Amino acid sequence: MRCFSVSSGSNGNCIYVESDHARLLLDAGISGKQTADRLAVRGRDIRRIDAVVISHDHSDHVRSAGILARKFGLPVYMTARTYKAAQSYSSLGTIADLRLFDPSGPLVFGDLSIQCMPTPHDAAEPLAFVVTDGRCRLGMLTDLGNLFEGLGDLMAGLDAAFLESNYDPDMLRDGPYPAFLKARIAGEHGHISNIEAGELVAARTGEGLEEGAETLQAFGGGGPADVGADGDEGRTIGEGQQARIVGAHMDGTDGAGCRLHRQLAPHQL
Repeated sequence: MRCFSVSSGSNGNCIYVESDHARLLLDAGISGKQTADRLAVRGRDIRRIDAVVISHDHSDHVRSAGILARKFGLPVYMTARTYKAAQSYSSLGTIADLRLFDPSGPLVFGDLSIQCMPTPHDAAEPLAFVVTDGRCRLGMLTDLGNLFEGLGDLMAGLDAAFLESNYDPDMLRDGPYPAFLKARIAGEHGHISNIEAGELVAARTGEGLEEGAETLQAFGGGGPADVGADGDEGRTIGEGQQARIVGAHMDGTDGAGCRLHRQLAPHQL
């Protein structure tokens, strides 16, 4: 199983995952052209994608689902509640091959399957994903809301993860955001902070994700970063290696913290 971040942040989110017999896009938050171009840089043809799977209805995760369906003929998967909410304000347009799914059961694409876990984020039906090929388990843990019950156990069973690390509490508190937005970001249904993300990983040292808070720093500490679609930074995970985070989803801006947009080189799981 191989994966990389196509885009991460409030401007749009998208993760690519492939195996020998399946190719998936998790979320569709950037334009169709950007998605196709960034995949092409990695030697991937967007028209060979088997499915676009949407985690929740916020525009930075779903805004281009309709475009990907119409322009490239891709099937789009989302829950009925997510589709209803997204269609009401994201102007998805016609999606000819829309496949509404029940998140209580697995989604199967060739030799890949996706298990869904509900999160307390402030969306209609937000989901975290665990993708597996039967050997390795990759988590897409973005827009979590809070460190909800069961999240630590989920992390312990993963071989790798894309983990939200959204804001610095002090920078958010002292920054220029209006009070209502600060409350939303730091609230029980918003996002987890950089500190919470580091603590979540560190708490699982030796039980799965070994790198701890230092891994998050390796990707996002030390100041803002903006690596283009042809960036070559990333980490490789092979059989027999300890699990680690392969991407940190950081999205604080204008005083909320550093924004991290890393289109990582493909990771081998």
